[in-house]
Amino acid sequence: MTTLTDPPKESFRLSMLIYDTRYRSLTIQAVAMIGFMLLAAWLINNTMVNLNTLGKQPEFGFLMEPASYDINQRLLEYSSRDTHLRASFLGLLNTLLVALLGCITATIIGVFVGVLRLSKNWIVAKIMTVYVEMFRNVPVLLWIVLAMAILIESLPAPRAFRGETPSATMNLFDTVAVTNRGVYVPEPLFSNSLGNIHLFGTSSMRFDISLDLMLILAVVVASIFGIRAVNAQAKRIQESTGDRPNTLWKNLAIFFVPLIVVLYALGFHLGYPALKGFNFQGGTHLRNSLIALWLALSLYTAAFIAEIVRGGIMAISHGQTEAANALGLRPGKTMRLVILPQALRVIIPPMISNYLNLTKNSSLAIAVGYMDITGTLGGITMNQTGRELECVLMLMACYLIISLSISAVMNWYNNRVKLVER
Repeated sequence: MTTLTDPPKESFRLSMLIYDTRYRSLTIQAVAMIGFMLLAAWLINNTMVNLNTLGKQPEFGFLMEPASYDINQRLLEYSSRDTHLRASFLGLLNTLLVALLGCITATIIGVFVGVLRLSKNWIVAKIMTVYVEMFRNVPVLLWIVLAMAILIESLPAPRAFRGETPSATMNLFDTVAVTNRGVYVPEPLFSNSLGNIHLFGTSSMRFDISLDLMLILAVVVASIFGIRAVNAQAKRIQESTGDRPNTLWKNLAIFFVPLIVVLYALGFHLGYPALKGFNFQGGTHLRNSLIALWLALSLYTAAFIAEIVRGGIMAISHGQTEAANALGLRPGKTMRLVILPQALRVIIPPMISNYLNLTKNSSLAIAVGYMDITGTLGGITMNQTGRELECVLMLMACYLIISLSISAVMNWYNNRVKLVER
């Protein structure tokens, strides 16, 4: 009888960290990590020594000093006597505003153009191709400056609205004024307002939240949950009986009836802009700098999104279209219900990068005078205080947090819509 014994275990030797494939990757990673940490420590130490030599120890007390400059487009109350911290916060809000508006508009235009590029109409397809190639191959800064120049030079001045026979008139039943100084639109007002909540008592970071807005948002969110419950019930009925009840009117009632009741109780009305003196007063003023930046970033990014959408649609097998046509679906429904839902798993990952690019490209806002986080914290505040290191680090942290937040939200959505294989 032959007895099989286990081979003797090889003892560990230091040479195995280099020559043994089981340990070599760990050795390389450890050496790389140690090298990176040493480099980072040297950079930090060198920076601290140089700052101490110049007498500029890192500190953030400058944020509490008066900013002494104005912010033309803002979402909250602000004056030049406020601190640099509040000015930077308003600049951050302006960055988030243009990023949100740009992502929404670019997505709508990009999907529309991407679908039309595949149109069987030769003229339509070529026009969309010209649009894509034109915007993709010209730097976005030039489009921003061009959009600003067009708004300033082509739109009428406020004085053109004055007189018995003015050369310019207001639009939409005399409620919107489009001028070379910006667009004036009606602002929402409440005669029975619930007031505001003051979150912070300090003047540097005072932040008021409108109870009216919070109530409206709460009603809208509750209505959305109600609509989801109605649709879930309709789906259960369809799965059990094969017949799906019509939920359109019920959903419309759930959404609009509570909202109208709340708006009526709050005394909702609109404040319209009116020409007084040399300019329009009242309403909400959308400055040309915001409109030009929003328009240019949206059209520029939409050209890239259009190519992503076109590639995602072409990645779907043509047999899906043929099967939908065999079932009697029209081309519009085939695209909306069959092709695009499957193409989302191809479209969303590269679209995240375009959302990030749009957000970072908004830092070019200073070219048209739009005061975003780069123009406030990374511009005037840094020049006034001489705190380059602190301002740049805070600016980098802001863009890093915004970018990671966008990536997290889009990756979550991507996991929700991706196809789950059996």
